[in-house]
Amino acid sequence: MNNIVYVGRNLITFSMHRHSHESWELVYCTGGSGQFVFDSSSLNYSLGDIVIIPPGVSHMNNSDEGFTNIHINIKDATFPFKNPIVISDDSDKHILTSFNDAFYYFNSKINNKQLIIEAFGNLIVNYVIAFQSTKPLRNVVGAIKSNIMQNCTDCDYELDKYLQTIPFSYDYLRKLFKSEVGMTPHNYLTSLRMQMAEKLLCSTCDIEQNVSQIAYVCGFSEPLYFSRVFKKNFGCSPKHYAEKMQKRKNDE
Repeated sequence: MNNIVYVGRNLITFSMHRHSHESWELVYCTGGSGQFVFDSSSLNYSLGDIVIIPPGVSHMNNSDEGFTNIHINIKDATFPFKNPIVISDDSDKHILTSFNDAFYYFNSKINNKQLIIEAFGNLIVNYVIAFQSTKPLRNVVGAIKSNIMQNCTDCDYELDKYLQTIPFSYDYLRKLFKSEVGMTPHNYLTSLRMQMAEKLLCSTCDIEQNVSQIAYVCGFSEPLYFSRVFKKNFGCSPKHYAEKMQKRKNDE
């Protein structure tokens, strides 16, 4: 799920001929503005907008002033919608950062980069789903949530230190966040990391080699601590979980 199969950039461009893809296409406008035209509808976009186009949807991209973008193709994306949509990045450009990082790693020659690319696929899809949601969040809760999503893969991320920069008491922020999101900020961070770990463990072939690497990609500097947290959430060790998933695939 959420497998990035291509990441590219367009320098200043004025039009793209009509075409379609077998995978989802996500186009982040990094400059200019324009319009995507589909068979029976169109979507206008400008700097900081992301256009999400489902597989098989024919489209063309036109601009009078020209546009630049980063475009990502994701196979088997878990989006809850079926029609093209456009969303806007937040003021801190969290989605743009993810697009830039995905472009860097996809086109790099780093060994074992696939795990990192898969992590960015999941992160970007979750960003789109979160930003597309119509349920309003109070500004401070939205800021905390965005900060956690942006930094959940960082082993050096200190959530408490970030919360201390917000001019409200820790207990108030904790209760407010839980009332809006359904869990505390720390539990939300752990939940994001565990979701990512589960998906990576389900896709790995060499579990002996990759548990430590998966721990790091999911924001854990200590593999043993990662294993304890994973077991608390899933009832078994990462290795045992991966083995069960592999056996289930083989039996299907």
